[in-house]
Amino acid sequence: MTTNKPPLQSYTASTSPDQGPPRLLALRNELSKRGLDGFIVPRADAHQGEYVAPHDERLSWLTGFTGSAGFCIVLPDVAGVFIDGRYKVQVRGQVDLDVFTPVNWPDTLPADWLRTQAPKNAVIGFDPWLHTPDEIARLRTGLKGSGITLTAISENPVDAIWPDQPAPPCGKVRAHPLALAGRSSEEKRRALAKDLRAHGASAVALTLPDSISWLLNFRGSDIARNPVVQAFALLHDDARLDLFIDAAKLAGVTLDDDITIHPPEDFSPALAGQNGRVQFDPATAPLAVAEALTEGTPGADPCLMPKACKTPAELDGMRAAHRRDGAAMIEFLAWYDSAPLSELTEIDLAQKLESCRAATGELRDISFETISSTGPNAAIVHYRVTEDSNRRLQPGDLYLVDSGGQYPDGTTDITRTLPVGDSAPEQRAAYTRVLQGMIAMSRARFPRGVSGAHLDALARYPLWLAGQDYDHGTGHGVGAALSVHEGPVRLSRVSTLPLAEGMILSNEPGYYREGAFGIRIENLIVVRPAPDTGEGRAMFEFETLTLAPIDTRLIARDLLNPPEIAWLNAYHARVLTDIGPLLSPPARNWLTTACAAI
Repeated sequence: MTTNKPPLQSYTASTSPDQGPPRLLALRNELSKRGLDGFIVPRADAHQGEYVAPHDERLSWLTGFTGSAGFCIVLPDVAGVFIDGRYKVQVRGQVDLDVFTPVNWPDTLPADWLRTQAPKNAVIGFDPWLHTPDEIARLRTGLKGSGITLTAISENPVDAIWPDQPAPPCGKVRAHPLALAGRSSEEKRRALAKDLRAHGASAVALTLPDSISWLLNFRGSDIARNPVVQAFALLHDDARLDLFIDAAKLAGVTLDDDITIHPPEDFSPALAGQNGRVQFDPATAPLAVAEALTEGTPGADPCLMPKACKTPAELDGMRAAHRRDGAAMIEFLAWYDSAPLSELTEIDLAQKLESCRAATGELRDISFETISSTGPNAAIVHYRVTEDSNRRLQPGDLYLVDSGGQYPDGTTDITRTLPVGDSAPEQRAAYTRVLQGMIAMSRARFPRGVSGAHLDALARYPLWLAGQDYDHGTGHGVGAALSVHEGPVRLSRVSTLPLAEGMILSNEPGYYREGAFGIRIENLIVVRPAPDTGEGRAMFEFETLTLAPIDTRLIARDLLNPPEIAWLNAYHARVLTDIGPLLSPPARNWLTTACAAI
C-alpha cells in the first residue's frame, strides 16, 4: 500500500490562443532561415507512445491545442491543425482561428491538403524521430507528382524557438512484482527471442514505453498518469537485451545478468552497428530507427499481442483494482446525490472523486486527466476542465464524468452520466439509446476471428435508428497497471485485429449535442471463452470488470426490451453483492436504492 498522495490534477490551462500567433511567426522565421517552406509538427515523441512528456508537447506549445491526437502543418501563409471528430469542438476553443485553420482528418488527408495549400515545389521538413516509416511512406505516396519534397531535419526547429522547453523526463523505475505480472521478464524475453529466430531476425528494436515496461516488468513515472518507462531497447535472438536509458532512473532496481545498460544517445550508433537482420515496427518505431539500420526488416512490435492478452495474474489484479475503484466511485456517487449541486463546479466534483480514490490508500495516480463536464462542456468528447472553463452545475444539465485510477495491481477507466435535477425527454431518450448500445456490446457472443470492426456497429445501432451517432471508437485496449489506452486492439470500425482471450477493452458508446449536452456510459470488459452450447463452434464473450451502478433515473424504460432490462438488473445485483460490503454505511444504503431492479 502506498501512503504518498498522488499529485492533484492541474486545472490551469497550459496554453492560451493568444500565445499562438507570435510562436507561429517565430517558427516561420526559423523555417525561412533553414530554406524550408513548411514543417510538420505532430503530437509525438521519439518513443512513439500515445502520451508525451511536457518536453515533447510541441503541438500544444505552438498551437494551444491539447488533444491526444493531431498534428499541425505550417506553411508560409496557412497553418492547418489536423484533428479527428473527437476534437472538432475542442480545437476551435483552444487555437487562434485567425492564424490556425482546423482541418478535419482523416476526411482530408495531409497530402491532399498540401497539394492545394503549399507553394509550388515546396520543401516540407519533418523530424524523423517524431514520425513512423508507415506515416512518411503514406505521405510521400500521396505527394507523388506534386513537386512537393519531404525532407528529414536533424534538429527540430520548434525546439530552437522554445526558450523554456522542459527537460526530458527522468522518472524513477520500480519493479512490477511477478505475482502481478504472471510471467518473469526472462520468460517473456526467451519467448520473443524464439520467435525472432523463427523469423530469421537477429534482434528487434523496441521503442514503445509500454512495450519495454511490460517486457522488463518495470513501471515508471516518465509520463503523467501512465506508469511507463521511457527507454529504447534491442532484444537479441538469444534473449540478451541492450537497454538504452538514463542509469539514474534504475537506482535500487535489480536487473537480470543478460541485460546491459547504455546511455540513450548510444541507441542510434548501436542500431548502425548491428550485424544481421534487425526487426523494427514500421507502424510504431520512429523513421530514424529504420534509417539507422544497415539491414532492417519490418515486423510488428513482438510485445504488442502478448501484452494485450493478459495473464491470469494480471486479470486477477485488474479485478481487484476494479472492486476497489468501484467502491470509491460509489462513495462519490452517493455523495453526489446528497450534495448541493447548484453550489458545485466541475472542478469541485473532479477533486471530490479523486479524494474518494485516494481514500482507498492504494491509489498511485489517476489514470488520465478526469473529464468532469456538465451542460455544453460535456459535448466536448475529451474536455479538460480548467479554471477558465470551469462551469457550475445547473438544473436540467447532464453531468458526465470519465475518470480512472492507477493502482499497483490494475488500471481503471469508467464513465457515468448523471442528471442535475429534472432531465428533458430528449436527454432521456438519447441516454437510453447509449445504454442499449453499451448493453448490446456487453452481451455480445462471437466466434473466433471476429474483430473490433465487426462488433462496433452493435453499440451504434440503437443510435443509428434515431439518426444519431458518435465520432469516436466504441472502445480502446487497456493495460494491466499500465497505459489506460493500449494498442493494438480496439472496438472500432477501422480495427481488423481479431479479438483474443484476455484482451481488455473499454465499452463506451456516447451521444453529443454541441452546445447542449453530452452522454457517455463506459465499462471495461475482458474477452473470455463462452460456454459451449453444443454446436461445436468455439465462441467468445465479454466479462464486465467495472462495478458501479448505471444511473436509472435517466432511462426511458419503454425503449428497453426485456433482455436489456434483465442484463441491467443482473449487473446491478452483482454490483450490490460484490461491492456493497466494501462501502461505508451511508454509501451502502444509497447503493441498495441505486441498484434496485427496474
